[in-house]
Amino acid sequence: AKIDEETFAQYRTAELKHGRVAQLCVVGYVVPEFYRFPGEIAPGLKFADIPNGVAAIDAIPSLGWLQMIFLIGAVDYWGVLGNFDAGKPELEPEELERRQLCELQHGRLAMLASLELLRHDSQNLVVPGFDGLDNLITGFPFLYN
Repeated sequence: AKIDEETFAQYRTAELKHGRVAQLCVVGYVVPEFYRFPGEIAPGLKFADIPNGVAAIDAIPSLGWLQMIFLIGAVDYWGVLGNFDAGKPELEPEELERRQLCELQHGRLAMLASLELLRHDSQNLVVPGFDGLDNLITGFPFLYN
Protein backbone atom coordinates (compact mmCIF):
# COMPACT_ATOMS: atom_id res chain seq x y z
CA ALA A 1 0.00 0.00 0.00
CA LYS A 2 1.27 3.44 -0.89
CA ILE A 3 1.16 6.16 1.74
CA ASP A 4 2.19 9.77 1.56
CA GLU A 5 5.23 11.17 3.34
CA GLU A 6 3.19 12.91 6.05
CA THR A 7 1.40 9.69 7.02
CA PHE A 8 4.71 7.81 7.07
CA ALA A 9 6.18 10.47 9.38
CA GLN A 10 3.21 10.05 11.75
CA TYR A 11 3.67 6.27 11.75
CA ARG A 12 7.40 6.64 12.40
CA THR A 13 6.75 9.05 15.29
CA ALA A 14 4.24 6.62 16.80
CA GLU A 15 6.71 3.75 16.39
CA LEU A 16 9.44 5.77 18.11
CA LYS A 17 7.12 6.74 20.98
CA HIS A 18 5.91 3.16 21.47
CA GLY A 19 9.49 1.90 21.33
CA ARG A 20 10.59 4.31 24.05
CA VAL A 21 7.64 3.32 26.24
CA ALA A 22 8.42 -0.35 25.67
CA GLN A 23 12.06 0.20 26.69
CA LEU A 24 10.87 1.77 29.94
CA CYS A 25 8.41 -1.09 30.36
CA VAL A 26 11.14 -3.72 30.12
CA VAL A 27 13.34 -1.88 32.62
CA GLY A 28 10.37 -1.37 34.94
CA TYR A 29 9.46 -5.03 34.70
CA VAL A 30 12.94 -6.38 35.41
CA VAL A 31 14.32 -3.96 38.03
CA PRO A 32 11.76 -4.84 40.77
CA GLU A 33 13.07 -8.40 40.60
CA PHE A 34 16.17 -7.25 42.50
CA TYR A 35 15.52 -3.72 43.83
CA ARG A 36 12.65 -2.04 45.68
CA PHE A 37 12.33 1.60 46.67
CA PRO A 38 12.28 2.17 50.42
CA GLY A 39 9.16 3.66 51.94
CA GLU A 40 5.49 3.51 51.02
CA ILE A 41 3.67 3.77 47.71
CA ALA A 42 0.51 4.69 49.61
CA PRO A 43 -0.25 5.14 53.33
CA GLY A 44 0.24 1.73 54.91
CA LEU A 45 1.39 0.04 51.67
CA LYS A 46 5.15 -0.43 51.28
CA PHE A 47 6.85 -0.72 47.90
CA ALA A 48 8.22 -4.07 49.06
CA ASP A 49 4.64 -5.37 49.50
CA ILE A 50 3.73 -4.84 45.84
CA PRO A 51 4.22 -8.07 43.88
CA ASN A 52 6.10 -8.08 40.59
CA GLY A 53 4.58 -8.06 37.13
CA VAL A 54 0.94 -8.78 36.37
CA ALA A 55 0.17 -9.56 40.02
CA ALA A 56 0.78 -5.88 40.85
CA ILE A 57 -2.40 -4.86 39.01
CA ASP A 58 -4.63 -5.81 41.95
CA ALA A 59 -2.21 -4.57 44.61
CA ILE A 60 -1.96 -0.93 43.48
CA PRO A 61 -4.70 1.32 44.95
CA SER A 62 -7.20 2.83 42.52
CA LEU A 63 -5.97 6.37 43.26
CA GLY A 64 -2.49 5.26 42.18
CA TRP A 65 -3.90 3.99 38.87
CA LEU A 66 -5.74 7.29 38.41
CA GLN A 67 -2.50 9.23 38.93
CA MET A 68 -0.64 7.08 36.41
CA ILE A 69 -3.38 7.36 33.79
CA PHE A 70 -3.54 11.15 34.23
CA LEU A 71 0.25 11.52 33.91
CA ILE A 72 0.38 9.31 30.81
CA GLY A 73 -2.52 11.24 29.28
CA ALA A 74 -0.92 14.61 30.03
CA VAL A 75 2.40 13.56 28.50
CA ASP A 76 0.68 12.16 25.42
CA TYR A 77 -1.80 15.00 24.89
CA TRP A 78 0.25 18.06 25.80
CA GLY A 79 3.68 16.66 25.00
CA VAL A 80 4.96 17.57 28.46
CA LEU A 81 8.10 15.53 27.85
CA GLY A 82 8.63 17.12 24.46
CA ASN A 83 11.61 17.57 22.18
CA PHE A 84 14.36 19.45 24.03
CA ASP A 85 17.69 20.67 22.71
CA ALA A 86 19.49 20.13 26.03
CA GLY A 87 21.49 16.93 26.09
CA LYS A 88 21.51 16.37 22.35
CA PRO A 89 25.01 15.65 21.06
CA GLU A 90 26.38 17.49 18.04
CA LEU A 91 26.79 14.68 15.51
CA GLU A 92 27.55 14.33 11.86
CA PRO A 93 24.39 13.63 9.82
CA GLU A 94 25.49 10.05 9.05
CA GLU A 95 26.17 9.27 12.72
CA LEU A 96 22.86 10.86 13.78
CA GLU A 97 20.98 8.75 11.22
CA ARG A 98 22.78 5.60 12.43
CA ARG A 99 21.89 6.31 16.07
CA GLN A 100 18.27 7.07 15.22
CA LEU A 101 18.06 3.74 13.39
CA CYS A 102 19.58 2.01 16.44
CA GLU A 103 16.95 3.63 18.66
CA LEU A 104 14.16 2.39 16.39
CA GLN A 105 15.61 -1.12 16.38
CA HIS A 106 16.02 -1.15 20.15
CA GLY A 107 12.42 0.03 20.49
CA ARG A 108 11.20 -2.77 18.22
CA LEU A 109 13.09 -5.32 20.30
CA ALA A 110 11.72 -3.83 23.52
CA MET A 111 8.15 -4.04 22.18
CA LEU A 112 8.64 -7.77 21.61
CA ALA A 113 10.39 -8.21 24.97
CA SER A 114 7.62 -6.47 26.91
CA LEU A 115 4.98 -8.66 25.26
CA GLU A 116 6.98 -11.79 26.10
CA LEU A 117 7.45 -10.68 29.71
CA LEU A 118 3.70 -10.14 30.04
CA ARG A 119 2.92 -13.47 28.36
CA HIS A 120 5.35 -15.38 30.56
CA ASP A 121 4.17 -13.72 33.74
CA SER A 122 0.47 -14.18 32.89
CA GLN A 123 1.01 -17.86 32.13
CA ASN A 124 2.90 -18.24 35.41
CA LEU A 125 -0.11 -16.77 37.26
CA VAL A 126 -2.45 -19.31 35.66
CA VAL A 127 -0.10 -22.30 36.06
CA PRO A 128 2.50 -21.45 38.74
CA GLY A 129 5.91 -22.87 37.94
CA PHE A 130 4.85 -24.00 34.45
CA ASP A 131 8.43 -23.67 33.28
CA GLY A 132 10.00 -25.17 36.40
CA LEU A 133 11.63 -21.85 37.30
CA ASP A 134 10.97 -19.84 40.44
CA ASN A 135 12.25 -16.48 39.23
CA LEU A 136 11.73 -14.31 36.17
CA ILE A 137 15.45 -13.75 35.64
CA THR A 138 17.11 -17.16 35.76
CA GLY A 139 20.51 -16.34 34.27
CA PHE A 140 21.63 -14.18 37.19
CA PRO A 141 21.04 -16.17 40.43
CA PHE A 142 23.08 -13.66 42.46
CA LEU A 143 20.18 -11.18 42.08
CA TYR A 144 18.06 -13.23 44.46
CA ASN A 145 20.66 -13.93 47.13
